[in-house]
Amino acid sequence: MSKTVTPAELVACGARESDAPELARAINAVLSRPARQAWAAITSEILRPDQPFVLHQMLYGVAFAGWDIDTWPVPVWSPNPEAAAATNVGRIMQERGFNLVAQLHSWSVHNREQFWESMIERLGIVLAEPYRQVVDSSRGSSRARWLVGAKLNIANSCFGAPPHKPAIVYHAEEGEPRTVSYGELDALSNQVANGLVRAGFVAGDAVAIDLPMNVEAVAAYLGIIKSGCVAVSIADSLAADEIALRLRLSEAKAIVTQDVVHRGGQRLPLYEKVVAAKAPRAVVIVAGEAPQLREGDITWEAFLHDDQQFDAVLCEPNAHTNILFSSGTTGDPKAIPWNHTTPIKCAVDAHLHQDVQPDDCVAWPTNLGWMMGPWLIYGSLINRATMALYGGAPTGRDFGQFVQDARVTMLGVIPSLIKTWRNARCMNELDWSAVTRFSSTAECSNPDDMLFLMSLAGYKPVIEYCGGTELGGGYIGSTMAEDNVLSAFSTPSFGTEILFAHDDGTAKDANEVFLVPPSIGMSTELLHHDHQKVYYHATPRGPRGEVLRRHGDALVRLPGNYYRALGRTDDTMNLGGIKVSSAEIERVASVAGIAEVAAVAVPPAGGGPSSLWLFVVLEPDCKQPADALQATVQDAIRKHLNPLFKVQELISVDELPRTPTHKIMRRKLRDQAAKISTERMAILRYQAG
Repeated sequence: MSKTVTPAELVACGARESDAPELARAINAVLSRPARQAWAAITSEILRPDQPFVLHQMLYGVAFAGWDIDTWPVPVWSPNPEAAAATNVGRIMQERGFNLVAQLHSWSVHNREQFWESMIERLGIVLAEPYRQVVDSSRGSSRARWLVGAKLNIANSCFGAPPHKPAIVYHAEEGEPRTVSYGELDALSNQVANGLVRAGFVAGDAVAIDLPMNVEAVAAYLGIIKSGCVAVSIADSLAADEIALRLRLSEAKAIVTQDVVHRGGQRLPLYEKVVAAKAPRAVVIVAGEAPQLREGDITWEAFLHDDQQFDAVLCEPNAHTNILFSSGTTGDPKAIPWNHTTPIKCAVDAHLHQDVQPDDCVAWPTNLGWMMGPWLIYGSLINRATMALYGGAPTGRDFGQFVQDARVTMLGVIPSLIKTWRNARCMNELDWSAVTRFSSTAECSNPDDMLFLMSLAGYKPVIEYCGGTELGGGYIGSTMAEDNVLSAFSTPSFGTEILFAHDDGTAKDANEVFLVPPSIGMSTELLHHDHQKVYYHATPRGPRGEVLRRHGDALVRLPGNYYRALGRTDDTMNLGGIKVSSAEIERVASVAGIAEVAAVAVPPAGGGPSSLWLFVVLEPDCKQPADALQATVQDAIRKHLNPLFKVQELISVDELPRTPTHKIMRRKLRDQAAKISTERMAILRYQAG
């Protein structure tokens, strides 16, 4: 493509015919500059969010026509030197005398104790008693203990901002906006802690939270931790069976929940599901009409203590604060305990990758049932920023209006959410000028979708971020101090070293990534699972004999030491940003008429969020049509697992491919599904002319 555009080309991309000649002159004037400068001028002076996105795509292609991608991937955004120096990463680089982000990362993994000690000091982590040793690896790097000898309660580190500063900006689908200061949040969480003590709970007791992400959820979470109890994270979208499973695995003694959830214009029952799960005694927030409570259950107002002062219970660093759940390749989810050091990882990642600073307003549609809920609390509050919480579905324009009105500066997303916005065109003509960066996690992202996301805010960068619940954050990401490349990572997370199973320094093949322990945030135990077997059994050794930790992701290295995610290497799937094992899906999908079922996640040909495909062997007497059977399976998944999981395709086969040891060959099924998907796309393109 030549580096000029014609009025006719612009009209074909949706520009007004009357505007096209002048628009073409303006574009061609800047296209004479080098590609980076040309694209920067186009995004700052010419393109607007209300213009057709196809025009944005065309000009992006024109600006970088002829770019040598074998030398460096196309930079969609580049920081100016002053802006890069003003980032948290930039400031630390100046302090340490580094010129490159890669130098800072190298120092952080070769001087782990010094790095983590410096970050604990930088973030003002509150220690009631100092540590004798930053890390003790005497039992092996996979069983390392951090901040040995210290006493702390990590909740105390969440209130370093001035008491009058906004901690949370909240807006429900129904009701007026609400702002809660740090002082008010501290007081409310103290009332929760005092309420727990009055009710007879003691340090170490597990208390579940099954709530939407609202002010009360944050206060309940922090209050549970202040009391020395352990918060059990349960997503409010889960079915009763899954709630019951998590309550059993965590041995929860109580649960904080809500009567109904207002989402997408609907009132969805929550307390009803908790009751169906046979949950222990419940504290119920009333958001609708006062429900009939079980004997022993009480309302939130009755539970809260009048006393707004509480001295947080001091704990050992490795004492549990939170039990979260993440799927592996087994049927039951992994119960992953966080301790008082895990939130340090959340806050450090937010500080260095998302560049969260005290004047930021941080939004990330999430829930305490997933790791990004607690991550958002710690990443915002320990960095003294403001959280922006929306009490409704983030899929529509109302959420976009909230981002505009709350003046959100850092907006986190999952890729499938962006695809929804793009298809619905629901965020057009909103003022997101306050947004200075986005961040994307939980799924592989699609470059076109990320370009669309950037276009909504005048082309601000997208910080790609990938990790896991068992890491307390990310193992790879990008920063505001480097070129931003669509759907690509620019650096492993600071303090975390990664190695590849087969690394010859090229970018040609997918490669399984392994982590080199230890790191703050990295789990050292699981409940009801053998931690060493899950993460370390049969892993290779590093080139210097390093113990390597399995994570299950595949990456490809791009030129310039950038990386792109290629999805999972095991039987764990990412569906809408939620990890679930094939076994969990298959257990629920085994309805009448199906003899065998295999679930696989299939990424689209151009990259991006995966879809759920089921390959089934039917019972000989099954008479149900395929669409009716798919509807039955979908209903079972909605009722017994999670309504957010959508069955894209149900394919009937004579038999499932198996290994000699009778294991299902899901990789072969994924390849078959990808081939079917590609063929269908080709047919659709042919039919479209």
